[in-house]
Amino acid sequence: MDDRTRYLSLLSEKYPTSRALSREIINLSAILNLPKGTEHFMSDIHGEYEAFCHILNNCSGVIREKVDLLYGDILSDSQKSEICTLVYYPKEKLALLKSQKTVNGEWYEITIHRLTEIARLLSSKYTRSKVRKALPADYAYIIDELLHAQKDEDDNQILYHQKILDTIIKLDPDDFIISFSSLIKRLAVDRLHIVGDIFDRGARAERVLDLLTRHHSLDIEWGNHDILYMGAACGNEACICNVVKNAIKYHTVNTLESGYGISLRNFTLFAEKTYREKDPMKAALKAITVMTFKCEGALIQSHPEYEMDKRLILHSINKENRTAVCEGVTYPINEDDFPTLCPENPYELTGEEKQALYSLVSAFLGSEKLREHIAFLYEKGGMYRIYNSNLLYHGCVPLKDDGSFDTVDVLGEKFSGKKLFDRCDAVARDAFFKTSGNHREIDFMWYLWCGEKSPLCGRNIKTFERAYVDDKTAWTEEKNPYYRFYYEKEICETILSEFGLSPEHSHIINGHTPVRTAKGELPVRAESKLFVIDGGFCEKYHETTGIAGYTLISNSHGLRLKAHRPFESVGKAIAQDRDIRSDSSIVETERRRVMVGDTDDGRKIRQDIDDLYDLLYCYRS
Repeated sequence: MDDRTRYLSLLSEKYPTSRALSREIINLSAILNLPKGTEHFMSDIHGEYEAFCHILNNCSGVIREKVDLLYGDILSDSQKSEICTLVYYPKEKLALLKSQKTVNGEWYEITIHRLTEIARLLSSKYTRSKVRKALPADYAYIIDELLHAQKDEDDNQILYHQKILDTIIKLDPDDFIISFSSLIKRLAVDRLHIVGDIFDRGARAERVLDLLTRHHSLDIEWGNHDILYMGAACGNEACICNVVKNAIKYHTVNTLESGYGISLRNFTLFAEKTYREKDPMKAALKAITVMTFKCEGALIQSHPEYEMDKRLILHSINKENRTAVCEGVTYPINEDDFPTLCPENPYELTGEEKQALYSLVSAFLGSEKLREHIAFLYEKGGMYRIYNSNLLYHGCVPLKDDGSFDTVDVLGEKFSGKKLFDRCDAVARDAFFKTSGNHREIDFMWYLWCGEKSPLCGRNIKTFERAYVDDKTAWTEEKNPYYRFYYEKEICETILSEFGLSPEHSHIINGHTPVRTAKGELPVRAESKLFVIDGGFCEKYHETTGIAGYTLISNSHGLRLKAHRPFESVGKAIAQDRDIRSDSSIVETERRRVMVGDTDDGRKIRQDIDDLYDLLYCYRS
């Protein structure tokens, strides 16, 4: 029996009769002619849970747009804002309204009716079967009835549905509204794309990941801050030191200690005893900074193929003169407290540092929650993704000064372009999943975090200078030529072709680099071939960017960029119906509406239909 016959034989078990086959062919053919689902692109969340949660709840303004479409001048702005806030935060908003004594039977009836209309509008682009699968289990039958209510000549349906509403209001209307609101948010976005950098900067990255693990349909393109945590979960000492250093520097230690149960106690006790600082966290930052440069230096010396010798600076420190040599230039440094630095062997940890680091490594490897989240990143994520003719990646495609693809040494072999991304993806998976002999792969996770030619980074990160040199001229970080060339249409089209996409109909969706809107930068590059959607969620970037970043919406009508204003707080959102103010700009309008048949899912459905026809032929012959 050949493979095709074997496959059709298995297919016949699911569709044992020609009638069953015909029914499925009719169903799939109809699906091809439904509008494409809405895709929501977000990037660079950086642990800012509240802002991320709000934009996820409001779907970058999609829900407000539907409310405006439905109720236009029928409702006031405040009424429309209230119904939106109820959808975003149903439990909290209900509690507030109840405390204000504004909730009664009539309010429940009007509100459930409006929620039904919103859900009905959003569900119109899906099959009834797909909507049913999305319904909350406890109220699936009831919501299905409300969504598909039809008038009859005797008004039997109206009376029937009124009785349903009366009973809901009598029994448990709050739980029903909470479930209905979840359905609306699920219907508003068919697919979520996270284009890298969930971790660092903000305080609650673990809560962001908790939220993502419950999302119905998403993919993740790893960012350099994600790979840093992934490397730490693999046990890479340099990655662990960087994670701890960032947590202390940006005051997000709670992510490690409360979120992941990673104790820093032994390490901070060592730091307090070793460094002359009254503030324990300042001592801890001093200690982990030196340990980071030691661990990184040892890696650089062990892997000359990384070509990162210019980041070896510890040996040039002159404590008496308070100077250091950075890339051939001697700079004054602002620190002379280096009690663990040995001039003869500056990149070797002392005995006490080794003990402190061992306690950190044990804590990271022993965190079940961290391992669970990292496993999720591997399951849903990758170095890049091709989805509906768009190429999604976080950082860059390394280029030479002439714009051609540059090669990168990965475990002794050189790769460029798409093959580089594929190889880095495979190495990152081996680092986590191989049970032994994966030391080179684990080391490479650190290179992916900060290597000048790393597809996730692409710049010469000057952490030493930023830590110890006050002269900001030393802080300038050389970027990969990619960041000069990604303004050019021809280069972007070459990249799209390299990944097997048609340059005419495809785009690059890129994260990683904040768009400095305040300085006149735009997120649209290369004549609309590339979009930079660094979300700018991180509050520390707002002064640089001028806004809270961009997200992208792709639906059956085209592409729209959303420029967001800074999020104030969940409290204000609930109490004052404050939404994130977003400016929408259309960057591409489709000549004809995009249907499911035009998407990746549509191509799979067409293949399924061909298979079903083959089986139908077998039945009939």
